[in-house]
Amino acid sequence: MIDNFALGLSHGLMLLAAILLLRRRDLDREPSRRDRKQRDAEGA
Repeated sequence: MIDNFALGLSHGLMLLAAILLLRRRDLDREPSRRDRKQRDAEGA
């Protein structure tokens, strides 16, 4: 019984993490050259 609970809990948490990662808006966005230049200028 506890083994099934542990398996279900761990897989449920991995599923939750995958869903949250896939919902990120910046997942499919490639930074433009302008964005990279601004980021580099701010970091320097």
